[in-house]
Amino acid sequence: MHPTDLLPRFHALDAFLLAHQHLWRPRPFTHRQLPWETLHPALSTWLRNRTLEQAEAAHNHPEDLDAPEPFARLAQQSRTLSQIDPLPHAALTHVSPRMSVDVPGRKWQQIEAFASRLTFHHSPSPSHWLDWCSGKGHLGRRLAHDGQALTCLEYDPHLVEAGRKLSDKLGINAQHLHQDVMAQDAATRLTAQHTPVALHACGDLHVRLMQLASDAHCQHMAIAPCCYNRIASDHYQPLSANGQASELHLSLDDLALPLSETVTAGARVRRQRDTSMARRLGFDILQRQLRGIDDYLPTPSLPSAWLDKPFADYCTDLAELKHLPPPGPQDWPALEAAGWQRLAQVRNLELLRNLFRRPLELWLILDRALYLQQRDYTVLIGIFCDSLLTPRNLLILAERN
Repeated sequence: MHPTDLLPRFHALDAFLLAHQHLWRPRPFTHRQLPWETLHPALSTWLRNRTLEQAEAAHNHPEDLDAPEPFARLAQQSRTLSQIDPLPHAALTHVSPRMSVDVPGRKWQQIEAFASRLTFHHSPSPSHWLDWCSGKGHLGRRLAHDGQALTCLEYDPHLVEAGRKLSDKLGINAQHLHQDVMAQDAATRLTAQHTPVALHACGDLHVRLMQLASDAHCQHMAIAPCCYNRIASDHYQPLSANGQASELHLSLDDLALPLSETVTAGARVRRQRDTSMARRLGFDILQRQLRGIDDYLPTPSLPSAWLDKPFADYCTDLAELKHLPPPGPQDWPALEAAGWQRLAQVRNLELLRNLFRRPLELWLILDRALYLQQRDYTVLIGIFCDSLLTPRNLLILAERN
């Protein structure tokens, strides 16, 4: 997206999200009846009558669903507002296969795709890469393989040491430093000579990079954000003046919406996830009866071993954990079946909410881009890889004016 397009698109997304927040804010998992269902009964009935398998098939591309209105109209608006082009691609210098040893295949593909989009136009090429929240430094080594300097900042000392050994083994000129990037002294690690890069640094971590790198007048930076809800505050704090002026106030639940798209989970993980959610939904029916209150009751994350318990024991133990009255005799097979039925309805009702998944993510990305514009950077945003490789495929490229 061209720098001059950032603000108009932000305003259009802002208006779209504000106008339809009654559709995307309420979570079907926590509401037995959603507020919008009385407004759009035909759509509600159509979605509720679909199977779990049908919901799963439409999960990644709900905009293609042939559902009753207003679904198609909203899908078209979502598609138009979310339209964003891939960033220019540059051929990468070939590296030894040894470089990708110890890197999971999908992660290496993401690194290659990220590296191929780092084209800067108006200043000298980067000479000192800084890999932010680097882990073992795989991204930094890919960028610095032809002799540039590399600094890797990482919080986990075991990853720092493992990265140092890999860099030494591969002959990469790298400095691996143990650093809490949220600590005050992190600012001393950046200078104007550094080109910071971050591939899927979470929430506050990538925001911190933008703040410190722009303070240090770094000439370039490249950031692919992730996990917008991983923040210390209990609501989103916009970065740009335009974000701060918006009437859109985002909770942690709202910030999790863009992360609900998944493409990497295997069949076993999906089965485990579905069983866990169906059981929670079955328990939700039970806890409303036990409390005499028709409201959702949050429950803690449970060890996967809980899924091996008989459903009756699962509910009885969870009721005790939440200090509820003992369930007593229940029709446990019927209750468990009701949980699976609710899961199918929840997943299908979520398809409407998911139309706002990408617009909200792009709103958040644009808030970051506009913040960097305010700090005297020319900013491009675009796609760096196919969504099948990672749904978090938006990249911010910033170059100091």
